[in-house]
Amino acid sequence: MTDTTKASGATYKKAEAGYFEKRSLKRTAGFWGIWGIGIAAVISGDFSGWNSGIGVTGWGPLLIATLIIVIMYFTMIFSIGEMSAAMPHTGGAYSFSRAALGPWGGFTTGLAETIEYVVTTAVIVLFSAYYLDFAIQALSGVGIAAAGFAWAEWLVLYAVFIGLNSLGAAVGFRFAIIVAIISMAVILLFVILAFANNAVDFGRLLDIEPTEGNSAFFPFGPIGILFSLPFAIWFFLGIEELPLVAEEAKNPAKDIPRAGVWGIITLTFFGLLVLFVNPAVTGSAALAVLPDAGEPLLGGFRAFLPESVAALLAIFALIGLLASLQGIMFAYGRNMYSLSRAGYYPKVLSITSKKFQTPWLALIVGGVVGFIILLAVQYLSSLSPELSGAANGVILLIAVFGAVISYALQMVSFVVLRRKFPNAKRPFKSPTGVAGAVVAGLIAVAAFLGILLNPTFQVAVITFAVIYVVGIALFALIGRHGLVLSPEEEYALSGGIHGDPQVEGYDAMEAEVFDTKPAPKKK
Repeated sequence: MTDTTKASGATYKKAEAGYFEKRSLKRTAGFWGIWGIGIAAVISGDFSGWNSGIGVTGWGPLLIATLIIVIMYFTMIFSIGEMSAAMPHTGGAYSFSRAALGPWGGFTTGLAETIEYVVTTAVIVLFSAYYLDFAIQALSGVGIAAAGFAWAEWLVLYAVFIGLNSLGAAVGFRFAIIVAIISMAVILLFVILAFANNAVDFGRLLDIEPTEGNSAFFPFGPIGILFSLPFAIWFFLGIEELPLVAEEAKNPAKDIPRAGVWGIITLTFFGLLVLFVNPAVTGSAALAVLPDAGEPLLGGFRAFLPESVAALLAIFALIGLLASLQGIMFAYGRNMYSLSRAGYYPKVLSITSKKFQTPWLALIVGGVVGFIILLAVQYLSSLSPELSGAANGVILLIAVFGAVISYALQMVSFVVLRRKFPNAKRPFKSPTGVAGAVVAGLIAVAAFLGILLNPTFQVAVITFAVIYVVGIALFALIGRHGLVLSPEEEYALSGGIHGDPQVEGYDAMEAEVFDTKPAPKKK
């Protein structure tokens, strides 16, 4: 009998008795719950963030970039849907790359996604505080951020939503559906009121003064299309988290791909609606400077409504940001949970609570890291007004940088898995196949270059690179020597035969690898 085995440059250790029982999740989500958590994770992108690119590139390049990104997300979500249906376990992006590219590929993809989700949560907390502070100041005359207590708003937001996510998936999914619907209603209300008040002038879309030799549509030149790609991603960033729901979905093989496709259709409609109407109300130039740069939809409401009414609507607009806070926090919790359960991260992070069966410690750790990031942003912002907007842009682009690395690696994994595991069960097959994955991967690489080649974004690139290299070094020194046969690892090592915990339990390969008897399944 042996308690360790080596494979693909990693060492696997036999899980201790009760290991997976301490890390169990509860199946509660149907199609609407999965769709809701996906929309909730993303919808804040319509309320803040996307507009940051207008000042760098102009409205025209951002429109073209958005249409390109729509193509990327449709083809990518088809590919992810196929892989998630074949691998119905929580790992998501890490799992796909682990099966295709080995432990190193799995870790680098999973780490990029961790950075994406933890930093995205911090960005949403920051933008939520903007909306919250405006509402409080307009209604009470007291500005919390102006008084130097913005950190208190962040702390409250993190505490409330870590608590909400710790109450169990059933509560979280119900909340996600409700706030997603409210958020979409707020956007529709904005559009209706804007037209009713004759506040829409599409001539304002191109009101940024072009530089010499350029046009109003391309105020900084056609290269703006490339530099706009990272900002266009903000309309959709997070929808790819749906495979992380796999072990909490009742029918993951059917509902995750379907929810992903309908999620992209929904987000495309609302994203384009905001892209055309919001700057047509405020003017594109106004959305590139504070306060509208941090609160673009709120800036739109302020343009044609009294301040007191706009403050009331800011509270409803805040719901859209809180929806994404719920959805993205769920994502970083499950991402860290799956990597921890397999041993890539400290195993203690994957322990779930007995009552609610949620990875509460992973949620807390991710929240602490995000809060520290915001304190760093606050410090940089205090040095000069110019650094305030720059610091906000840096953390947004760090999140997008992590996303596009993860996207590219997942599309490579799709192509590899089609060849490497030709006989694996695929309950859902991508209608765009390998060609669609290649297209999505190339656009993701283009977005990667859009960040890498723009001198304005270099701080974000360097910051991400330092974090990424440190994480990979820790895995090389420590993480790869203590992996566990979680469902994601079983699928990879068995060539797609094992890995469905809903059917097999969590120890299908224990007897094969460690020469021990598997634990009896619960009846």
